[in-house]
Amino acid sequence: MSEKMKRTKEPLIRTVKIAERSKRETMKLRIIAFALALLAGGLFILLIGFNPVELYGTIISGAFRSKMAIQATVKFMIPLLISSLGVTLAFKMRFWNIGAEGQIIMGAICSSYFALFHSDWPHALLLAVMFTAGFIGGGLWGLLPAYFKSKFETNETLFTLMLNYIALHIISFLRDGPWKDPGSSGFPKIARFQANAQIDKVLGVQFGWIIAIILVIVVYVYLKYTKHGYEISVVGESQSTAKYAGMNVKKIILRTMILSGGIAGITGMIQSAGSDMTLASSVAGGVGFTAIIVAWLANLNPVSILWVSFLFSVLEKGSSVMQSTYGVSTYSAAVLQGIILFFILGCEFFIRYRFIVRGKGGAR
Repeated sequence: MSEKMKRTKEPLIRTVKIAERSKRETMKLRIIAFALALLAGGLFILLIGFNPVELYGTIISGAFRSKMAIQATVKFMIPLLISSLGVTLAFKMRFWNIGAEGQIIMGAICSSYFALFHSDWPHALLLAVMFTAGFIGGGLWGLLPAYFKSKFETNETLFTLMLNYIALHIISFLRDGPWKDPGSSGFPKIARFQANAQIDKVLGVQFGWIIAIILVIVVYVYLKYTKHGYEISVVGESQSTAKYAGMNVKKIILRTMILSGGIAGITGMIQSAGSDMTLASSVAGGVGFTAIIVAWLANLNPVSILWVSFLFSVLEKGSSVMQSTYGVSTYSAAVLQGIILFFILGCEFFIRYRFIVRGKGGAR
């Protein structure tokens, strides 16, 4: 093939992966992305007839304007932080766990059994058993796709995604059937947990926030300083290298997905017993999907996940205050959040890749 034909076939614009950017360049790109996000969001706010400065100020102040507002922000943050830590373990291994929603639900179901039918147990023992049941429920739900992936090379993305809907329908079955509240007057719902099965509050918020902080430390140490954490990193880089080094890749995948699903299951237990006080179909509430965004924005670093989860929670709580204060529709608030996230996530692309434009005559 002639040189002229090669040049003709070369695309006008193509992407090239960047080996590594300096911390200064990365920070600069993120600051630019944040500024563009605010500008684009401000333009949208102007188009719907409001003052961008006032609305942005309300979002920030709305998350901290009172003791109750701060508690609500922390309440938003708890499930997001814990589930993000869960998916991080799987993503470090390049196992695309899109099933945190289902793992949260299964953790809630398993822990709710003890809350509903063994509420007379001693309070501390009951919560410990519920905590363990939540971890096991989520862990087993994470183990299923891991087993089929390691045994039959199934697609874990589709497998974990489909398990989300199965878990959701299990709640519907329990709500309409064996766990239906007899005092619901025909309305299908599961009974509210007894006070003995509810998580205690610390500083006005259920103590799930303490568990979340402990898990940040545990996951950070596990990934950075343990043999298991090193094995996860090696498997994520190359399974062939891991096998050559004598690692049992199948065992690592199964073990890591039990932990990943188990941590998500803990989220379900905390949400059902600490926030909802019952088992509801909204127990996951999309948190499992948002956790994927948080984990990637934090570059799969547990400490960074803590801060990114906090910022997401401020945006979520502040947006709800903005809606009530200015009468902004739910859809407009969601669009504003989407615009901000679009620019911030888009920044990650330019950190890893760059565009190359073909010059005249096909020259680069």
